[in-house]
Amino acid sequence: MKRKIVTTADGSKTIYLEGWDEYYHSKHGAVQEAYHVFIKNGLSLFSRSPISILEMGYGTALNALITCMEAERTGLHIHYTGVEAYPISPKELGQLNYIKELKAEEFQSVFEKMHECPWEEDYRISNNFVLHKKRMDFLSIDAKALFDLVYFDAFGARVQPELWTETMFEKMFRALKKDGLLVTYAAKGDVRRAMQSVGLIVERLPGPPGKREMLRARKP
Repeated sequence: MKRKIVTTADGSKTIYLEGWDEYYHSKHGAVQEAYHVFIKNGLSLFSRSPISILEMGYGTALNALITCMEAERTGLHIHYTGVEAYPISPKELGQLNYIKELKAEEFQSVFEKMHECPWEEDYRISNNFVLHKKRMDFLSIDAKALFDLVYFDAFGARVQPELWTETMFEKMFRALKKDGLLVTYAAKGDVRRAMQSVGLIVERLPGPPGKREMLRARKP
């Protein structure tokens, strides 16, 4: 499917899938959405490490980058598993401006390593951040009580409804440790009900710019 780089409302870039009319991040601001959903309402609730994170939708590695930056800032030790079926190309990587928009030039080499490091093995990106990239379809995930936090950043239900079903959230329930959290930009009622049906305790939260609400779920 044809992909092109576009600029979102906060000045940061994202990828647009023309055939689906779908964006990798919010067109209202890629960076601000990532911080609001995954850091403010997810990672910031953890004060002790190590923390094991699963990202469903590694994509441009924006979420991994800001999580690594937070790890270095706070001293948290994070093991980060990113799942992606269709990695971006070096040409696409070269057009992303996250380092500039974040004013984080010292993380340029980190961001490059996140894309260049091997798949299917642990790779130490920094003192506090170990990355494990898995190239696979989301529906193939079969983890059991491994993760403290899930960043659920799949494409929307409009274009990939199979990723927002009871079947998928049952996999996420099994993958989480007790009291583990799942955060996502999505807020549709049927998504919330699918989460609840597998035993997750779900709350609605204020969404990032351009979205009224988002969801956070906990495994009891």
